[in-house]
Amino acid sequence: MKTRLRPRRLALATAVLATAGALFGTGFAPPGHGSAPRPTNILLMGTDERDTLTDAEKRRFHAGGQACGCTDVLMLVHLSARRDRVTVVGLPRDSYAEIPAHRPDGGGAERPAHAAKLNAAFQEGGPELAVRTVESMTGVSVDRYLQVDFRRFIDSVRDVDGVEVCTPRRLKDTTTGLDLSPGTHRLTGGRALQYVRSRHVDGSADLGRIQRQQRFLVQALRRVQVRKVLSDPARATRMARTLLGSGPQGFSVPELVELAGALHKLPASATEFTTVPVSGFAPPEAGVGSALVWDRGRARTLFAAVREDRPLVRAGEEPRPDDPPTVVGSTTPVRGSAYACG
Repeated sequence: MKTRLRPRRLALATAVLATAGALFGTGFAPPGHGSAPRPTNILLMGTDERDTLTDAEKRRFHAGGQACGCTDVLMLVHLSARRDRVTVVGLPRDSYAEIPAHRPDGGGAERPAHAAKLNAAFQEGGPELAVRTVESMTGVSVDRYLQVDFRRFIDSVRDVDGVEVCTPRRLKDTTTGLDLSPGTHRLTGGRALQYVRSRHVDGSADLGRIQRQQRFLVQALRRVQVRKVLSDPARATRMARTLLGSGPQGFSVPELVELAGALHKLPASATEFTTVPVSGFAPPEAGVGSALVWDRGRARTLFAAVREDRPLVRAGEEPRPDDPPTVVGSTTPVRGSAYACG
């Protein structure tokens, strides 16, 4: 299958997404010389691949089991044309989706379009099919993607000596082994992986997990800024290499470092987060299990703002997220500063 993504120069942008890259990775296309600045959209994909973890790491951090080859994390990231704002939209992995017609990677007859959960798109056709599926569901053109597995995540968090998170209540998930008391904690690689993977700490399931991932991104921004990782070319290069790993990602380490150096001072207050509005669950006759159905009207409004490069949070507003979040319809956009500890 030939790629249909635009062959633009791409780079890791902004401190929040550089270490969000620790979680999911990202790349941004700077405008060409002499061209008008344009917004850039990136699909961040965290996969459940874990074969590069040691047996000891799998036991200690409850990361064993069989990988499904699908996406645990999906976030659509929008960088404004002026490079002064980043919008992150969480896409629940269990969203009801229409997977476009495609040919399997190994060739053979074309598989027709069909209903499935959103994370199945990657499993069926890799990152390109995941991109096509997200584009068809959102109406937003994706410029580039980056995928990060368990190993890259752990190593990236270790590179910045851990990330601080805070919680007003106990977070315990027997599936991942997470057990955090109320308060502030410095999470290093493996423990950070437990934090961002946990989805059984309350009834909010994947929506709550997305919110915790967003909290993690903001605190990662703080950590990277304090340690001046992206203002040091050598350290920025090392982190970019960690994020990219050895597999093909579509852009080079120098390109990742280039824009990161230009945007590393973007503050948490210039980032905004939300989750796709959902209205309930797919009916049994849909045949896709317990899948979340997007609220079409509200989702259409949300993605129109992304396409038109408009902020989600109006000037002067500082809405705060619920903790725990509402299970259905939890879509209030918040600025990154609302997720900060202390």
